Amino acid sequence: RAKEIKTKLGTLLQKPDSTIDFIIPYPEKPEKPPKAQKPSPEEALQWRDSLEKLLQNPYGFASFRSFLRSEFSEENAEFWVACEDYKKTKSPVKMAEKAKKIYEEFIQTEAPKEVNIDHFTKAVTMKNLVEPSPTSFDMAQKRIFALMEKDSLPRFLRSEFYHELIK
Repeated sequence: RAKEIKTKLGTLLQKPDSTIDFIIPYPEKPEKPPKAQKPSPEEALQWRDSLEKLLQNPYGFASFRSFLRSEFSEENAEFWVACEDYKKTKSPVKMAEKAKKIYEEFIQTEAPKEVNIDHFTKAVTMKNLVEPSPTSFDMAQKRIFALMEKDSLPRFLRSEFYHELIK
């Protein structure tokens, strides 16, 4: 019996034929997204005035997100981006799909990237999702924006990430 299992495992562990390479051709060079241009120190200094300015700047947003990742709170930025993307969705079917995904990823209790929103906001958001609309996540998104503005942004502005940009 043990020998039989060993034979079966050996068969499973063998490298598969590389015929898959013929089915799925690999591009010559993987395409890289265009790099965001590093802002001038003056531009980076403007982020002190407004989280909106920071989030609208691709380089600023990437820096802020890296900072949040270092603090294990990247889910707030990810949720904000998911909501922005959701609001641009036109198709009711796609909107319902995205709403479900956002709910399962960020809102529901024990979600993998659960954001820190109060019970009332969570209840309103859940009620809004009965019939998804572009404004379904507005209250939750505003709460997370306020949290990032009051809590994360001041820490980011004191961080090495930021001080390297304004040198």
